[in-house]
Amino acid sequence: MGKTLYEKTWDAHTVATMDDGRTQLFIGTHLIHEVTSPQAFGMIRDLGLTVKYPQRTFATVDHIVPTDNQIQPFADPLAEAMINELKKNVEQYGIKYFSLSTGMQGIVHMVGPEQGITQPGTTIVCGDSHTATHGAFGAIAFGIGTTQVRDVLATQTLAMAKLKVRRINVNGELKQGVYAKDVVLHIIRLLGAKGGIGFAYEYGGDVFDRMTMEERMTVCNMSIEGGARCGYVNPDETTFEYLKGRPYAPKEDEWDAAIERWKSFASDADAEYDDVVNINAADIEPTVTWGISPDHGVGVSELIPDPEKAETPEQRASIQEALDYMKLPAGTPVIEIPVDVAFLGSCTNGRLSDFREAAKILKGRKVAEGVKAIAVPGSQITAHQCEQEGIADVFREAGFEWRAAGCSMCLAMNPDKLVGDQICASSSNRNYKGRQGSPTGRTILMSPAMVVAAAVTGKVSDVRDF
Repeated sequence: MGKTLYEKTWDAHTVATMDDGRTQLFIGTHLIHEVTSPQAFGMIRDLGLTVKYPQRTFATVDHIVPTDNQIQPFADPLAEAMINELKKNVEQYGIKYFSLSTGMQGIVHMVGPEQGITQPGTTIVCGDSHTATHGAFGAIAFGIGTTQVRDVLATQTLAMAKLKVRRINVNGELKQGVYAKDVVLHIIRLLGAKGGIGFAYEYGGDVFDRMTMEERMTVCNMSIEGGARCGYVNPDETTFEYLKGRPYAPKEDEWDAAIERWKSFASDADAEYDDVVNINAADIEPTVTWGISPDHGVGVSELIPDPEKAETPEQRASIQEALDYMKLPAGTPVIEIPVDVAFLGSCTNGRLSDFREAAKILKGRKVAEGVKAIAVPGSQITAHQCEQEGIADVFREAGFEWRAAGCSMCLAMNPDKLVGDQICASSSNRNYKGRQGSPTGRTILMSPAMVVAAAVTGKVSDVRDF
């Protein structure tokens, strides 16, 4: 019987089986940032330990760094302190650091792929839940807590229980105006925000075969929003072509051997899965959220759900709670929802292809009066590419604020925050209560193209009309 990529990678990184049945798993790559690492470094100092394999750890700054003015000292003393603490730690332990001055800084889940650090058949962790992004390359990647960051720094291993594997096939042709973001929002809508608990998601089918690496990263990024611990796509020629020539990718004399090794990790044709889900691509339309959970999604042509039509009391209560918080009337078209803010960025959709696609729609148009629109490239490299291609100018001319690289308004652990009960059309990944910085702020998730459409019209709009 064949094995899945998850099983092969797990087996290749198993150090030992512990008395309680968990696996001591070797971690190939550890990514760190300024928010969840300071306490971990403090703990290893207190314990008299050091960083076991500093060459396997890579650092950048993203969560708390401002995007409007990145000249130090920052206006926020906490941000300044965190950045300086990370700098001290990486210097002490000899860790590679993609700082603001390198031209390679960015959201940690963009820096890894850009540098070729993210590779197939590896285990990758970071003190951030959206580490699942790196699964797009055929890696087993997942977020960890601060104490686990400490453990990986000190031992390069983690104690873990093995997950089940669910294969999600999406086959057929996607309709015009349907993007990777719509695909993953549709999957989460179908399976639920808790549907993936205990699972790793393997994404397959001809839709994923045709996706670019950046599109695959978008889908894997949001695996965690569906409850899965990680999500991945089997490596193929698209993967190899993306990695070739990147700084940390295998060099020319090692390239052919690396490809053969990477191919060997792909799931076998006769691999068995704990569950299989089949989805018809033709059933997916541009998708937006209307509530306070990523599975509160509907197609853009649909209506906001009515709690009175819910199938169970639990569903009725969930819908009513969401409608009360969002201050939206049940049964009305989602395209009637007005927006106050448009945010394009995040580790989900802050890549070059996202800005390229959005710029096609935005060119020659203007942001609607009264809408605050900000565009935040996910990395300095992406920002530079957007400047070179004239994309940044398209956004500026349309009335967007063009910002420096960072997490920005995705989680608002920085100056970019919603005010009061503003509604934000966002290309980010979470629409929880208060997620974007205001305890009463409201978030509507959608693709970058849909964000631009909303910015221009001042309300949720169907990008296909553009």
